[in-house]
Parts: sequence; C-alpha cells; structure tokens
Amino acid sequence: MAQLEVIVEADGGSRGNPGPAGYGAVVFDADHASVLAERREYIGVATNNVAEYRGLIAGLAAAAELGARVVAVRMDSKLVVEQMSGRWKVKHAAMIPLADRARRLVAGFDRVSFTWIPRAENSHADRLANEAMDDASLVGEVRTALDAGHAPAGGDRSSTTSRGAPAQGSPLGVERDLPSWVDEVRDARATPETGANAQGAVADSEDAAPIGAQTTPAPGWTGATGRPTRLLLLRHGQTELSIQRRYSGRGNPPLTELGREQAARAAKMLAAKGNIAAVVCSPLGRARQTAEAAASALNVPVHVLDGLIETDFGDWEGLTFLEAAQRDPQLHARWLGDPSVPAPGGESFDQVRERVEAARRDLVALYPGANLVVVSHVTPIKTLLQLALGVGPSLLYRLHLDLASLSIAEFYPDGGSSVRLVNDTSYL
Repeated sequence: MAQLEVIVEADGGSRGNPGPAGYGAVVFDADHASVLAERREYIGVATNNVAEYRGLIAGLAAAAELGARVVAVRMDSKLVVEQMSGRWKVKHAAMIPLADRARRLVAGFDRVSFTWIPRAENSHADRLANEAMDDASLVGEVRTALDAGHAPAGGDRSSTTSRGAPAQGSPLGVERDLPSWVDEVRDARATPETGANAQGAVADSEDAAPIGAQTTPAPGWTGATGRPTRLLLLRHGQTELSIQRRYSGRGNPPLTELGREQAARAAKMLAAKGNIAAVVCSPLGRARQTAEAAASALNVPVHVLDGLIETDFGDWEGLTFLEAAQRDPQLHARWLGDPSVPAPGGESFDQVRERVEAARRDLVALYPGANLVVVSHVTPIKTLLQLALGVGPSLLYRLHLDLASLSIAEFYPDGGSSVRLVNDTSYL
C-alpha cells in the first residue's frame, strides 16, 4: 500500500512583533497540485516566531489527520527550518515548548524534511496568516457584542463559510461555517478596522483569571504560558433514554424531573464559582435546558454552537448497546475499535472530532483568556478532553462521564493545553 506523501507550507506573522498575530498552514498533495487541507487562526498578541511555530504545528497536525506518512515542510522562516533541522539551537523560552510540540508531531511520521523557500513561494500560507490577523478586529467586535448581550443566541449556522466556499479538495472542511451570531456581527461591520486588540476586555482584565487561581503558569509539566481559555465542560442532565442506557444522539428527549434538578444543582455550583463570561451549548433540547439553568444563575448569555451536538448514531439511535451489537455485530465491533467507522446512517467519531475541534478553535478565538461553560454530550466532551490531553481515540472508549458531571480543560495561546478536572459530581 502506497504511503501518503504531502507538502506542508506554513507561515505566521505579527503586526507589531509582538502584536496581533496569526498563522496559516496549507497541506498540498505530493505534486503540489491540489489543496488537501487549510488551517488559520488568530492567536492574540504574540511574536512572529511564535506564530510561525504555531503555523508549523497546525500544518503537521493537519497532515497527521489526513493519514500522511511522508511530509515535506516548506517555510520561509529560516529560524524555524534550521531549528527543526537540528542545525540551530532553540534558545528562547517561549519557543522551547513549541519546538518540542512540533518534534512530537514529527516523530509520528515515517519521514519529514524541512526546506527554506522564499516568501514569494509561500504565498498561500502567507495569505492564510494575514487572513487570520485580519480576524483580530472581528474577534474583538464579536467579543464586545457578546459581552453587551447584543449577539443573537440562535443555533442556526450560516450557509456560507467564514471566507466563502471551502477550498476545493479539502476533505476536512477547514474553511468552516461559523455560528450565525458571528456572521451577523461581521455583516454589521461598516468598514474594516486594523490594529485592534482582539484580546478585548476579558484578556486585559484580572477578572479573567482562572477560577480559584491567579493564572499562569500551566499546571503540571506542560510548559504552556499565557492565560488560557478555560472550558468548564458540563454534561446535560438525565433524560428517559439515559435512564434506559440507550444510544441518544440526534434524538431530542427532554430532561426528566431529576435531570432538571441536576441542572439546577450544577447551575448553583457554577454561580458560586462566578467569573464566567458565557454559556455555550449544543442545539439539542436536553443541553439547552441544562445551559439555560446555568446561564440564568450566572446572569450571562447562552449561545448555541452546532459543533457541540452529540454523535449521530444513525440506525442505532434509541437502541441499547446489546441491541446494536446484535443488530449489526460485525459493524458494531469495528465501530468500537476504529474511530473512522460511522454508525449505520450516522457519523464516525473522526467526524465528530473534526467539528468539535472547529468549535474549540472558534471558542478560543472569541473568548481569549476567559472562563466558559460548555454544555454538551458525552462524545463532544470526551473529544475536548482528548484534544486537551493530546491522546489517541482510546480515551473515547475508556473514560466514563456521569450525567450533569463537570470536567475542565484549558487551552493556552501558545498552543498548549491541560486538563484540571474530570467527571466531578460532588455538587449533585
């Protein structure tokens, strides 16, 4: 079987060095003829070099998601190319964890080469990086609108992407739809603004410090720096299907009386913590009921994000584990061991990860340095924990999450992440 070979081109920039920064990365096929994936992200205030490393990391991660085994990295950053090739030493403290993270990604491929190219030959990644930096003023405006409570809380998503149609040949759909409340704020812009600090009031205030701590540095041995976006991951309360332990995906059972009580207790616990910027939730009713209880107690808005919806279990919806295994024994066994295998008529865990990762990027960009309550379901919450831990899909099958339980994941501006809490139910 032939190995998938790809070309990764990446770039990053900062308007001020340090200043509002962003990165861009593009994955081409081996012939440099077709775009397979694109990545771009506004990362807040950072230096050019940090943004360039973030672009490299994003490009390598995209190549890994595509299943590439051989990667040719092309960048116009002499520093990054020489350091990743081992010819120059990484000396700057902010660069060491980024270089280490890039090397860990490199170790997952069969072969990776690094080549310096002139900026003119890196125009695609450069364009994406500039688009990411252009998002600084948009992120600031959206953040201001959300804080003022002006953004609508509807769950519909725009029929167009954030920059038009998805790139041709991109199976990952990285030019993704954003929530309608983001599009409406964007459409309301009369003229483009430049030089805005998208960190906004949240990132500039000590009030944005993590709950119960004074922020930075990251816990453990991650080496992450900066103030993280902290996601308080709350699973919805009990429904009739959860009592019966049936697959409950896109169906919409309401909360039971106990489920509403669980939501109320979780809301009381969150209100006691305070310092929460917003509540974001899945569009399904059981999540929205739980989210509305929390938002009411916190006196903050609720915003619906479709990417947080539960897995589509297709034909297995409403079945027990045993019933699904008996109905489709071979497929069910494959599904349990391979995240690329979808449920019949439904979606795979890989597809869930794609949209949850897109939702995570949106939230980190819109709420830098803030605390958010994210009300969702088992699979999306496990996926966010998986992303924060940087581990494989086995976590999806081994981690247990109780109804109305709380877990906490943090995502740092330098790309680092950590998990502070898993499956707390002490308040129930």
